[in-house]
Amino acid sequence: MTVLRVLMEMDFHTRLTQLRKGKGLTQQALADAAGINVSQLKRYETGVSQPSLDALRKLAVALGVSSDLLLFNKDERGPDDELRLLFEAVTRFDKEGKRIAKALLESLILKQEAKRWMS
Repeated sequence: MTVLRVLMEMDFHTRLTQLRKGKGLTQQALADAAGINVSQLKRYETGVSQPSLDALRKLAVALGVSSDLLLFNKDERGPDDELRLLFEAVTRFDKEGKRIAKALLESLILKQEAKRWMS
């Protein structure tokens, strides 16, 4: 099992602690890097408190991870593995290719929504 998969199966407070330790940071060092009070970070890590959106953003930036990684469990957010590979391929397209792919996806989504509303 990959480290990312293990992290995704943890609760927020456990994930935060493991990411901090994985970066070799003390609680004080992470709090300083994120610009939050160390006592607040300790409350996040023990699960006593949940961060605000601003604090979450600061923690994600300080840890060099996405806020999704901090917040969501496996399969709660994002495409399934098959679509994820396709979306990753699209990120390598040039600007025009991305525009076309986006337009195609938008039209497929609209078609599906119309079907849903018609039934």
